[in-house]
Amino acid sequence: MSETPQPAGPVPDYPMEREARCPFAPAATVRGMTREDAVGKVRIWDGSTPWFVTRHADQRALLNDPRLSIDEKRPGYPHMTRSRAASAPHHPALITNTDPPEHTRLRRTVNAPFMVKRVEALRPRIQEVLDGLIDDMLAGPRPADLVQAIGLPVPTLVITEILGAPYEDHEFFQTTSHVLISHDSTPEEAQEAGRALGGYLGDLFARKMASPGDDVMSEMAGRVKAGEMSPEEAVTMSTAILIAGHETSASMISLGTLALLRNPGQLELLREHGDDPRFVAGAVEELLRYLTIVHSGIRRIAEEDIAVRDTVVKAGDGVIFELAGANWDPEAFPEPERLDLRRPARHHHAFGYGAHQCLGQSLARVELQVVYGTLYRRIPTLALAVPFEEVPFAMEGVAYGLRSLPVTW
Repeated sequence: MSETPQPAGPVPDYPMEREARCPFAPAATVRGMTREDAVGKVRIWDGSTPWFVTRHADQRALLNDPRLSIDEKRPGYPHMTRSRAASAPHHPALITNTDPPEHTRLRRTVNAPFMVKRVEALRPRIQEVLDGLIDDMLAGPRPADLVQAIGLPVPTLVITEILGAPYEDHEFFQTTSHVLISHDSTPEEAQEAGRALGGYLGDLFARKMASPGDDVMSEMAGRVKAGEMSPEEAVTMSTAILIAGHETSASMISLGTLALLRNPGQLELLREHGDDPRFVAGAVEELLRYLTIVHSGIRRIAEEDIAVRDTVVKAGDGVIFELAGANWDPEAFPEPERLDLRRPARHHHAFGYGAHQCLGQSLARVELQVVYGTLYRRIPTLALAVPFEEVPFAMEGVAYGLRSLPVTW
């Protein structure tokens, strides 16, 4: 075993820009490091140089390793943004910043509504929501913006119903959420958005405590009354669920549509087999792998020395896992640059891996299965209304997406 090597040559800045010619692909530097480096290093916004893990097999091993912590309050933690670093010391315990056993306790308090059986029961309602939105889009003017017509409304309507928040406030949710996850937000802007959203959900939660309904916030109100969680934990958890529940699925709906329009043979396959649930489910997994919209990595810090191939990650070192690197690792996915809806891709890392794998992955899968299985069959002539090069991508958030997707039919 060698001592921890110093990187040869300049350490690349992270996150890295994608090439305009290939916006769905991970940055060329990420792909190069996946091929050449067992474990590399990158430089983040504060000048620190955490370890950078891109290979699928390495991520599988390390994301299950209890010697890596997600505790963002530890000195040296590789925070995603300046605003996140500034607010981290004040964050209450969440499933996104605690290790077992505290993480296990907190996850148990919110796990039930996102289990497969509960989510599957929502499929008819998601279908109803989507069909209504498609009807509205077809009855409206052309071209239409698919982001506003379908991409954002589907997951926002669903997550607000699950959580128990009124959909009519969706513009407020979407605006504050965007500020909170944007790399461009200052600490002051993020703090103000967090305070506004937390205050709104705090008032709503107080009403659920007094008059519970059939929703997640009411379930958490019951747990607060039973002494299983604190009111602050419930409000903070509601904030995290609301943000995560619409941002990523909204991006996947629009990006997936654009990727399929760029791959007409694959789109035709999906149209032909859109009534086959198994085919559609497999297509969703491949699109999740191919796009990997979380493009600013997931972060950990080492509690002990950890040997990774010929490298030693020292205690106190930050580690970033680049999910797109793993999902485009040719050892795990041959010809990763090829979108292939017949590919068995369920072992992708689009939702992370290990104990902190995305809580809402079952919900996201059902939403995407409903959309991808319906939209292109109902609108078989769906097409871009602008040249591909003019489609505006949004790269500043935790997940990348589209600012708009002009379509016609």
